[in-house]
Amino acid sequence: MPNRLAQATSPYLLQHADNPVDWWPWEAGAFEEARRRNVPVFLSVGYSACHWCHVMAHESFEDDDTAAYMNEHFVSVKVDREERPDVDAVYMEAVQAATGQGGWPMSVFMTPDGEPFYFGTYFPPEPRHGMPSFREVLEGVHSAWTSRRDEVGEVAAKITKDLAGRERSIESAGVPTDETQALALLQLTRDIDTASGWFKGDTKFPPSMVVEFLLRHHARAGSVAALEMAEGLCGAMARSSLYDQVGGGFHRYVLTPRPHGPLVPHFEKMLYDNALLCRVYAHLWRATGSDFARRVALETADFMVRELRTSEGGFASALDADSDDGSGRHVEGAYYVWTPERLREVLGEEDAELAARYFGVTQEGTFEEGQSVLQLPQDGPVLDAAKAASIRERLLAERAERPAPGRDDKVVAAWNGLAVAALAETGAYFDRPDLVGAAVAAADLLVRLHLDEHAHLARTSRDGRAGANAGVLEDYADVAEGFLALASVTGEGVWLDFAGLLVDHVLARFTDPDTGSLYDTASDAERLIRRPQDPTDNAAPSGWSAAAGALLSYAAHTGSEPHRAAAERALGVVKALGPRVPRFIGWGLAVAEALLDGPREIAVVGPAAKEEDAGGYRGPSLPADDRTTALHRTALLGTAPGAVVAVGASGSDEFPLLEGRPLVAGGAAAYVCRHFTCDAPTTDPEQLRAALNSPGNGG
Repeated sequence: MPNRLAQATSPYLLQHADNPVDWWPWEAGAFEEARRRNVPVFLSVGYSACHWCHVMAHESFEDDDTAAYMNEHFVSVKVDREERPDVDAVYMEAVQAATGQGGWPMSVFMTPDGEPFYFGTYFPPEPRHGMPSFREVLEGVHSAWTSRRDEVGEVAAKITKDLAGRERSIESAGVPTDETQALALLQLTRDIDTASGWFKGDTKFPPSMVVEFLLRHHARAGSVAALEMAEGLCGAMARSSLYDQVGGGFHRYVLTPRPHGPLVPHFEKMLYDNALLCRVYAHLWRATGSDFARRVALETADFMVRELRTSEGGFASALDADSDDGSGRHVEGAYYVWTPERLREVLGEEDAELAARYFGVTQEGTFEEGQSVLQLPQDGPVLDAAKAASIRERLLAERAERPAPGRDDKVVAAWNGLAVAALAETGAYFDRPDLVGAAVAAADLLVRLHLDEHAHLARTSRDGRAGANAGVLEDYADVAEGFLALASVTGEGVWLDFAGLLVDHVLARFTDPDTGSLYDTASDAERLIRRPQDPTDNAAPSGWSAAAGALLSYAAHTGSEPHRAAAERALGVVKALGPRVPRFIGWGLAVAEALLDGPREIAVVGPAAKEEDAGGYRGPSLPADDRTTALHRTALLGTAPGAVVAVGASGSDEFPLLEGRPLVAGGAAAYVCRHFTCDAPTTDPEQLRAALNSPGNGG
């Protein structure tokens, strides 16, 4: 019989709806039930694409005896961390403080008041490698609760008090400076492994926000070292098994299982990783003209549209790591691995031998059971583009016949905002109006379904139905970022207007009016044992840094001093943390580059378009003459950090930046301003390109 999760919108919760565990969703009723029964709450947090979450579910939550013990002695609550990042953040902070590590599945035991007292992550069904079994943990917690209640209460109260005292103040930090950015770059050079191009460490996550900082720092300061590091990181990622060499797109992370051995991916594919990396590789192409970066950006964009786009026009959260290996077993990576024999079946003898050397497929295997994950070894053969594309196409066609990994098809507002920005810019750079159209469709879904009459955002939706959970800071910030990018690409000012509604909420509901600090939840959100607040990046930009970026861009578009002042105050944390831990505040450093450069404000005006000229991804007021198009494209391709672009007919009220910008000699012109000073207008795309691509000192 299904439990209380049967009505959930989260695919992760629905995966547990038929468990014998009497799961509750996160709601007040669960804690009231724990008080009534005088039992502790067991909180289990995970997400749909999490391999070890599935393992623990199969081993413990589907086991009748374990479930019976849980049902008798606990109220069990299941949370999808992607739906409730606030719950995840608060209790993960406690787990990390208590154990020195974190991860998912996250397992927390707490009082009926939500105060945690015992923590862990994955627990096996039997004692293993020094870990107690899950049943032993359950019995130990039950024993402590029934026989040492006062001690448990004291521990829980102390942990809660410690968490409550962790608020961050940035009152005296000041804005980042040239020195801040230089010291951050210096620290990054100490962290990089120059031989491999990766940052040091056995577990390698894609550092997309750091690469964006490096590209912007190069553009503003002319740092060759920053560009070389960015190129090295992007080359290392896209040549390794982190990147899906056949279908495009990136896996979650890679591991080095043995010294000097091949990198092995954790195979889940997340929307946020792919949106961020798609944009980064497009920006790398913009800076260098690299054909390799162009290919990776477009393949990643095509992957998102092909495999993550939902029928409503949004983008699904993730693809699972596991899939059926053809024998009925669900195995991690089964969809992506190859053997020499399989290559021969698909490609024939000659091309299979070539592909094996090109992609590093060996008889021994680079993964498990003689299977290999495709990569591009440094000593592999050089193939011409047509041959490589032919091999990829045939392998992709064969792979499409395999059982596909499961898809978590809930639409997360923040991650869709990142996808909107990536697809809009990638489509504009490479003349792919279909990608811009996909960005517009996703943005339209966010407005229609996630945004209510008060411009409050819902965190998630699924199957055209908005979820019940309120948006958090990263949702407002990343969706605003996507809308701002879309406004620059399409010339539709309505996206700037929608962004303004969202950043106004950031000021009113997420910002401490006394210190300028930002919180991850709104002032009117559900109260947890602590109001979560974290300026450091994780897998995606922190809400704090993303909000600073959206506030700064909106201020550049509109001239709003309150929004710029809020951005500057929020960036104080970058000055404090950037020189010490730059890998964990990369997006904040990237936004600081925009602040130091201006950012520049570019207005492109042209003669009014005839109604029949509007088409493709052009907004209805976007001029369609060749000179306006050339100036607009040049503006979008400028490398000046965080530059904002407004384009429209002369005299249009579509964007504030167009006001008072006349045509020059009756034709299209571009105006570039920063720090309340404007250059003379230009009608020459080459002159505009030179102005936007020359390093500036922020003066």
